[in-house]
Amino acid sequence: MKERIYNFNAGPAALPQSVLEEVRDDLLNYKGEGLSVMEMSHRSKTFDGIIKDAERLMKEVMRIPDGYKVLFMQGGATLQFAAVPMNLLAEGQSADYINTGAWSKKAIAEVKKLGKQVNVIATSEDENFSYIPGTFTVTPDAAYLHITSNNTIFGTQFQTYPDTGNVPLIVDMSSDINCRRIDVSKFALIYAGAQKNMGPSGVTIVIIREDLLERSPDNIPTMTSYKIIGEKDSLYNTPPTFGIYVIKLVLEWIQKTGGLEKLEAINQQKAKILYDAIDKSDFYRGTVRPDSRSIMNVPFRLPSEDLEKQFVAEALENGMLGLKGHRSVGGIRASIYNAVPLKAVETLVRFMEEFEKKNG
Repeated sequence: MKERIYNFNAGPAALPQSVLEEVRDDLLNYKGEGLSVMEMSHRSKTFDGIIKDAERLMKEVMRIPDGYKVLFMQGGATLQFAAVPMNLLAEGQSADYINTGAWSKKAIAEVKKLGKQVNVIATSEDENFSYIPGTFTVTPDAAYLHITSNNTIFGTQFQTYPDTGNVPLIVDMSSDINCRRIDVSKFALIYAGAQKNMGPSGVTIVIIREDLLERSPDNIPTMTSYKIIGEKDSLYNTPPTFGIYVIKLVLEWIQKTGGLEKLEAINQQKAKILYDAIDKSDFYRGTVRPDSRSIMNVPFRLPSEDLEKQFVAEALENGMLGLKGHRSVGGIRASIYNAVPLKAVETLVRFMEEFEKKNG
């Protein structure tokens, strides 16, 4: 490829080109300091400024209210599947979970591995996770309710978030954090692997209400303890320094783009163009109920698996990567995260129309 490809990968995913260019320019010599961010001490004054800027920008971009702490952790969302119950689910308590697909199932499995009580209060497994359950009752004395905001594999997304009353709401936002404006005060804890919308793989963002930090018991592994990581401002040990630096740049890019309101409008526009192309066609078939469609991950099917393989191969020849559906469900999937430009989606839709004319 002589030029950059359009990247529809589900994760690690596209990063803004301007961010990559700034990383390139700073890679060998960060701001004239004579070394790369990858080489500098996490205890240095320079990196201390980077991580503090990243936390400040997270609070500004998301309008995080007072009383919340931003943590930069490791282990991805998968470690958080265990860290959440280890920190917040005490002996004799139970937690509520809504099962909307593969990542929810993995989160539930981790609770059970720890020997803790989980209540699956709603699931969409009856229709192969093609929708978000709309009817459920939160257990009044549950330690928390856990949901997966957006489902990369099945292409569903919570359009609104449940009112849980006094039960803390915990959400895995790995694949849709900062794709739209949310009211952070509705949540007790938000966590997200950075590699979809926020930066490279290797960093997990945790936004936690400060009163929950005191619930971390002393007998859990140090690197899973929100209390310890929070007390040390994410510097208990060597954090993923380079990834945090890139997150800072992505947050600056969001601000320069016009903030979350502007990004949400662009994301809605991209999704509408793609869903309209699917809906008007007899050749392409969407797999998600319209009221549960994700604006981040758009799965669809063609008339046969052979045509799907041909579609993926020809799309790559035309400069579009990452359109093969997840191995567990097959089909086609376009991940159109924040950094995927509108032009990429328009190019994909033109390709879809041409492919249908030739093969329909």
